[in-house]
Amino acid sequence: MPLPCIRAARQFDISAHRPFWMGGERVGWLREADAAWLLSQWPDTFVAAADSRGPHVALHARFDDVPARSAALGAVIDALAAMGKIPGWRNETYAIRNAFDAPPLALIERAASRFFGTMTWAVHLNGIVQAAQGAHPAPRLWIARRSATKATDPGMLDNIVAGGIGWGFDVMQTLVKECDEEAGMDASLALRATAGRCVHVLAPLPEGTQVEQIFVYDLVLPKDFVPRNRDGEVSEHRRMTVDEVTHQIAQGAMTVDASLATLDCLLRHQWIDAMFCMGIDALFCAPSSL
Repeated sequence: MPLPCIRAARQFDISAHRPFWMGGERVGWLREADAAWLLSQWPDTFVAAADSRGPHVALHARFDDVPARSAALGAVIDALAAMGKIPGWRNETYAIRNAFDAPPLALIERAASRFFGTMTWAVHLNGIVQAAQGAHPAPRLWIARRSATKATDPGMLDNIVAGGIGWGFDVMQTLVKECDEEAGMDASLALRATAGRCVHVLAPLPEGTQVEQIFVYDLVLPKDFVPRNRDGEVSEHRRMTVDEVTHQIAQGAMTVDASLATLDCLLRHQWIDAMFCMGIDALFCAPSSL
């Protein structure tokens, strides 16, 4: 049976959701109850439609450019947040787009991306400490524990560095920024990271739907490097063996995203048996696909 993180990354029931369209593109997924709520409360902003693609909810066509769409969605998002329907306000801007290098169709508050089920991107870093000469070839990994005050997955284990990619940032800019904030790592070290694969998560969450692509990176760290959190989002760091990490993954103690990023690293370096990760290959994707 697949690991909990692999099952969770694909527990999406299309029949319980309504596609969300904007500018002639499907850009997200709305839960049926949320779709009905939007249509009833904001009939001048959202419209119900049905065609050969099936029923869907669309942002009204009169919002036909980025400023107009962003303003229309922003007013709705503010109201939804005041009602408690959008938790964990971030004061960060995300772009609604179906490919990482595509121009945005609209700009929204990060916390609203899961309510509307829009595509998001994140970067995760595996911090590797290589074994000493003559020792077992498997390394240790630096693992973080998320702060108990985090809006999502409080107290769970995570990669040494992980963060969402906001509008206006590229992957490496985000990686360098997050390395500084979450691990006290300077840019010269962070820029040595090497790219792994890209993982696609499509999963229901209490706040909506996670549709996210995770850019996975590895970094071999100096043996004397000790991460120091600077933004209050990490409560501790631990250096774990591969066996310890895989045990935590199997127990569901690590976030789904971090589990998948870690498994990608361990598989690529052949530090674990591929059978342990049965089913993960279906989650690897091209970085630009929805």
